[in-house]
Amino acid sequence: MCLLILLAPALSAQDSVSRNNDAAKQATAVRVEDGAIDLDGRLDEEIWQRAPAIVDFVQKEPTEGAAPTELMEVRFAYDGSALYVGARMQSHNRSGIQAPLGRRDDDAQAENIVISLDTFLDRRTAYSFGVTASGVRLDRRHFTDDERTFDTGFDPVWEAKTQVDAEGWTAEFWILFSQLRFSKQAEQVWGLNVRRFIPTLNEEDYWVLIPRTVQAWASRFGTLRGIERLGPTRRIELLPFLVQSSTVNSQRDLASPFDSAYNPASHVGLDMKMGLGPGLTLQATVNPDFGQVEADPAEVNLTAYETRFAEKRPFFTEDADLMTVVIPRIGNNLFYSRRIGGHPVGPASADYVDYPPLNTILGAAKVTGHIGPRTLLASLVAVTAEESARLADIGSSDTREVRVAPRTTWGLTRIQQEFGRLGSTAGLIVVGMHRELAAGDPLANLLPRTALTAAGDTRLRFKGGEYELKAVAVGTLNRGEPAAIELLQRLPMRYFQRPDKDYERLDPTRTSFPGFSMQMNFDRLSGRHWLWGLEMKNDTPAFEPNALGYLRNADGINPTWNIKYRETRPGRVLRNYSVGFTQRSEWNFGWDRQAINMVPAVNLTWSNFWTTSFSVTELLRGRSAVLTRGGPLMGTPRQRTYTATLANSATSQTRWSGTVTLRGEEDGGMTRRINGTFSFRPGSRWQLSMTPSYEYLIDTQQYVTTRGEGRPDTFGKRYIFSEIEKSTLAAQFRLNFTFKPDLNLDVYAEPFAASGRYYDYGELLVPGSRSRLAYGTEGTTIERQADRSLLVSAGNTTFSLANSDFNVRSFRSNVVLRWEWRPGSTLYLVWQQDGYANDPVGTPIGLGDMFRSITDPGRNTFLVKTSFWLPVR
Repeated sequence: MCLLILLAPALSAQDSVSRNNDAAKQATAVRVEDGAIDLDGRLDEEIWQRAPAIVDFVQKEPTEGAAPTELMEVRFAYDGSALYVGARMQSHNRSGIQAPLGRRDDDAQAENIVISLDTFLDRRTAYSFGVTASGVRLDRRHFTDDERTFDTGFDPVWEAKTQVDAEGWTAEFWILFSQLRFSKQAEQVWGLNVRRFIPTLNEEDYWVLIPRTVQAWASRFGTLRGIERLGPTRRIELLPFLVQSSTVNSQRDLASPFDSAYNPASHVGLDMKMGLGPGLTLQATVNPDFGQVEADPAEVNLTAYETRFAEKRPFFTEDADLMTVVIPRIGNNLFYSRRIGGHPVGPASADYVDYPPLNTILGAAKVTGHIGPRTLLASLVAVTAEESARLADIGSSDTREVRVAPRTTWGLTRIQQEFGRLGSTAGLIVVGMHRELAAGDPLANLLPRTALTAAGDTRLRFKGGEYELKAVAVGTLNRGEPAAIELLQRLPMRYFQRPDKDYERLDPTRTSFPGFSMQMNFDRLSGRHWLWGLEMKNDTPAFEPNALGYLRNADGINPTWNIKYRETRPGRVLRNYSVGFTQRSEWNFGWDRQAINMVPAVNLTWSNFWTTSFSVTELLRGRSAVLTRGGPLMGTPRQRTYTATLANSATSQTRWSGTVTLRGEEDGGMTRRINGTFSFRPGSRWQLSMTPSYEYLIDTQQYVTTRGEGRPDTFGKRYIFSEIEKSTLAAQFRLNFTFKPDLNLDVYAEPFAASGRYYDYGELLVPGSRSRLAYGTEGTTIERQADRSLLVSAGNTTFSLANSDFNVRSFRSNVVLRWEWRPGSTLYLVWQQDGYANDPVGTPIGLGDMFRSITDPGRNTFLVKTSFWLPVR
């Protein structure tokens, strides 16, 4: 791995770069006096007649290389603090300008123009600023040379205004230099591209065309020149905020000392952003609040693994790409920011428990940007508070506290060097965590005291970006008390306690836990017809990045390969299509085959821009190390899954899609799943969308529990399983009403219902097999008791199994009024609901159960948050 990083510049130098001639395109910005442009979208200032225009645009869709259907002119100007863009988009049919209102970054169905700037001219990264014809702003940051990969959490302070007139529509942009990062030099030379999207024609027009057969973005840009002698900017922004909230429980326990009628709370915090020179930005937050962030979706998780939920907190989403090591299709497992401020894990037991839902973040800071023309830096540090649960008992007026989380410091530093004209990179990342745990602290037996992850990675691009090699080598080290390190050894991704695991054994005396991982892939990314990729991922059994990362499976050797044939030239029936095949395999380090699957897939785009996809996943027999939850290997059946998706055009004002999944296995297990999306606009200011889903499955290998007094064949344990019949109904509803581009009402609601019926209980018969000793046969008995538990008699042992049936309902909603009352300053009014109910019966759920969740007991939280953007000049 180190050799790859050292050789990367030499390898890249062998690449003869052949770039599109459009990279020679050049635009020029003209200097104006401060305040000379009134940002109203009208283009009536004299500068918009004098500044040179770019007009040589070309279609990418629907006819690649053709002249645009409608003409467009774009001009650039600047003063001492900002870049201005003036654009005129002609339209022969004014009524045909599709311009519904929506919230920020909602551009799917609206005509828009986007300006993209590569401010470091590194041919890899870019900022994009856009606006729809109705004035809705769009912004994103591209962190790699791929038009389709970008950071949607990028929300700088800038403005845009539009006007619709007899000739079409016009737009003016005001982009503060303080919101950009760039090199310190006399003249700024930036990469530039411009894109116009006309949904009524399904047309995309570009100043610099990126062909359909090429995966690229900033490496193909033209240039913007003329920006000179920019004075130093202090780039200091303060964002203090005030929060007032109240939580009302619909079924209040009057005897609880921790539940008042309204549970009021106040919160004051500060966000800060400061420029450290022209290329670096410091962001800091003190006592942050994320009360306006949407709740995670509901679920019933019956697996051995935690669910990975998406990060939604703005401080962590912005520039998140700079703090990750990502390999396509293999993924990132080194930094999962939701570890910071996650749920405490310490035990707390009493009649009444006031348990903190999250670990309070006292403060966090990060520095991101360039420390040289082609050197990127990202560094983050955060401190979370010590947390305690408050306890009380019936009949006592005293309350007490028990510590459930220690004070913890989290840190990350990543540095990445770019080289070559194609934007090849080599980088290092170090991630660390330290908990303040003294010897003898009960929490020290649950949590490692320190954790460290270090990785080196490289990305080498060849032949104009057509081929790409990515590789990363990772080392992890965890230290702590023997009991805490033993828990790491017992986690589902490794199960060192497995009785038939002879290549790694549980060691309860260990105080350190080192591990290693290597990941690599080599891909052909661009080409007329044939694309392919080769991948390899090896995780040693002790690989453990979970203190700050996310990992489902260590102890794995995972080779993968894929090949795809595609056609991108439109025909009479199909606009494009692809046919591909992927084969994935997994062995553990004892060379037990865990899984092999093969996936042929077809993707079609029809002449009317509808899309269809179809895939078949063939999973061969294997042996799972997870099913018995720390017991011996257990066989898994052969299974086949069919998945088909149909969707209409993405530019339609009424959009829909549907996916059907059918799975069958040789032991009788099956899945029937239907997912859909539907959105429409009853008016130009309204948008309603819903994503209903239904799943019915039968799992023949549902783990129940492990008991002692088992047969010698299964190492003296009983690994008990059942079949489960499970149904899930859920829907996510979103309603958006836009009063004006900076004033939006968003309503999110998710009713959810799930049921599970356990039946046909038995225990693993022989390690490594799928066979079970079914209770009620071969001299065993099983009886349902009055309390719905099960009484089992097997051999000379009688034992009870708890009733595991469930009928769960959940309702989560978020109503947010968001008003950016001046640039960067925002008012939030929030109403959150969180209802839940569970009946211990396996009665199949229906639509009535899902909507009945709306009336189930729960919490109502009301919140007012005001932030103030204060630039320091």
